Amino acid sequence: MTPSSTGAPQGLRERKKLQTRQNISDTATRLFLERGYDTVTIAEIAVAAEVAKMTVTNYFPRKEDLVLDIRDAFVAGPADTVRERQPGESALAALRRAYLAGATAKDAVLAGFSGPDFVALITGSPALVARMREFHEERERLLATVLAEETAAPAEDFTARVAAALLGGVHRTLFEEVQRRTVARESNEAIAVVLAERVAAAFEILEPALGDYAVRAN
Repeated sequence: MTPSSTGAPQGLRERKKLQTRQNISDTATRLFLERGYDTVTIAEIAVAAEVAKMTVTNYFPRKEDLVLDIRDAFVAGPADTVRERQPGESALAALRRAYLAGATAKDAVLAGFSGPDFVALITGSPALVARMREFHEERERLLATVLAEETAAPAEDFTARVAAALLGGVHRTLFEEVQRRTVARESNEAIAVVLAERVAAAFEILEPALGDYAVRAN
């Protein structure tokens, strides 16, 4: 047995399901890169992955998620960072620290680092651009919920929603900066240097408004 994402032992059946899911995702991405997102059908992916068409749709109800197989981690990232911030640390400081670490690590989920062909595939498809927009909106809503919880404010608290919008806007801008430079075929190393500067500048802009917001008690 191998550990699962929760740390519990992972059984053979679960491992096989994960392997099947990964095989479908990898196969779909290869076909999309070779022929374009819009021209490849679910049926063709199923044949190439050697599974039933229903198996593909069971794992990936939306075609877009065959490419963007990152939703859970992407949406939960900032909210988890806020929940896990250190005593005396504000939400802003925790997120700045996480984004700087993501830039240094050239993280794919947090910062958007990946190959130019893959980024061009996403940015060149209206359906995939729209799906990424949904991801950004979902992560902003979840962050607002967690900020309200962490400040003992009512659900749908206006301040939490505004703070999440500002922080989410920064992330979206930084993410799109990485995509733009990647499509222009700048190296990941060069992008990481610029991104670190952009992260510092962006969070400096938010410091007067959010520097003292959602500070975890010592």
